[in-house]
Amino acid sequence: MKNLLVRGLLAFFLVGAMPLSHAQEPPMSGPPDFADLVAKTAPAVVNIRTASRVAVPSGPQLPFSAPNMDPNDPFYNFFHRLLPQQPGDSGSGSSAAPAPRTEREVPRGVGSGFLISPDGYLITNAHVVEGADEITVTFPDKREFKGRLIGSDPRSDVALVKIDGGKDLPTLKLGDPSKLRVGEWVIAIGSPFDLQNTVTHGIVSAMNRETGELLPFIQTDAPVNPGNSGGPLINMRGEVVGINSQIFTTSGSYAGISFAIPIDEAQRIANILRTKGKVVRGRIGVLIGEVDPDVATAIGLPRAEGASVAQVEPDGPAQKAGVQAGDVIVRFAGKPVEDSASLRRMVADTAPGTHTTLTVWRSGAAKVLAVVVGVMPQESGQPGTPPAGPAPVPKKPDALGLVVADLSSDQRQSLGVAGGVVVEAASGAAGSAGIQNGDVLLNIANTPIRDMQQFRALVAKLRFTKPIPVLVRRGGQSNWVVLSPSGN
Repeated sequence: MKNLLVRGLLAFFLVGAMPLSHAQEPPMSGPPDFADLVAKTAPAVVNIRTASRVAVPSGPQLPFSAPNMDPNDPFYNFFHRLLPQQPGDSGSGSSAAPAPRTEREVPRGVGSGFLISPDGYLITNAHVVEGADEITVTFPDKREFKGRLIGSDPRSDVALVKIDGGKDLPTLKLGDPSKLRVGEWVIAIGSPFDLQNTVTHGIVSAMNRETGELLPFIQTDAPVNPGNSGGPLINMRGEVVGINSQIFTTSGSYAGISFAIPIDEAQRIANILRTKGKVVRGRIGVLIGEVDPDVATAIGLPRAEGASVAQVEPDGPAQKAGVQAGDVIVRFAGKPVEDSASLRRMVADTAPGTHTTLTVWRSGAAKVLAVVVGVMPQESGQPGTPPAGPAPVPKKPDALGLVVADLSSDQRQSLGVAGGVVVEAASGAAGSAGIQNGDVLLNIANTPIRDMQQFRALVAKLRFTKPIPVLVRRGGQSNWVVLSPSGN
């Protein structure tokens, strides 16, 4: 009985405890198991090695040559007969021909890529294949093929490569980056430091991250290092959502932040490269900057939006349309411009030759201008620097802390402006706002400046009880500066 009672009680407690223990079991923590995901996607991720062909002299290669030796050296005759003579050497009384040269391959770098079609088209970064004469593509199963560059677009850092490896190569499915959520798990596959088929994981840290490039980036904390460039960023459904392209670092290695090109943008570029071989973008010929809330308030913009025009290219599409330095472009082709980055992309995505409109904010009101989009050059030049203003002279500053003078006709022609004044000294509110000697003032309180006399009259009428916007030209660029009464 005792044994039966004990067994019964034990059975009761075991049976009764199991549901309670199961109900109180803590939820699983930590990253998921990526093994199945990797097995599904890794076969389509490749290692890319590049090389360049360089010319080198054939024959013996020693760190000296006979003509550079002292003729009295006892070994001079021996080396003179052994080594190839240099052009112009006449040590034996006869003119020698240049040494024959041969070509050899010199390794350039290592990167990654992934296949997007079963017949051998693959995507990588433009900087991975830049300057390469030879491209070698290696699969995880050690199969190796020579790659042929179809096209490369340095501005987006996207390149398309073709290999001849049959019609049934493994490929990756492309996903939709717009559906990514911050905090979502992702994996990166590539060849960091030439360690092929390396898998790392992380989460999406941010979307649409601006880094000054033509495209916005997906920011992740998936470890990415040199050699990962061009490899895929993959979501938990096994879809490519980005191309691992950049890292934020102070040491050259991973520091916790990496960036990927959204795959929808990369695929669009790849399609253009496949059909046309290169990407042609639009431009309007302006140098632009951001509009901060203080400037927006000072010039009467309802909110901080648009792109502030710092410089207009002479005879460019924008100048022909009537755009002026100091304008704020708030709409392009009828669509709102949120900031300078969005304007760059909108213009770049517009076909050259397109007739469209710009809406600019000028002197407190919106103005619609007609513009014909031009062609973006392959390389952009740097704007020139205008002549410096005259040396400061001791004159009494005005209520803003400014001493100004008229521009000479040569200065106006050099700057491409019809009016304005040059700053000879800046103190008070102007000095606190950062205005310097040699700056050229083109507009104050939304009124264009013609000359020194008109400028002085405008300042005399101003009630300096609220911030005053001033359009300042410096080093070929024009930017709004806000003078605050507290700067006096």
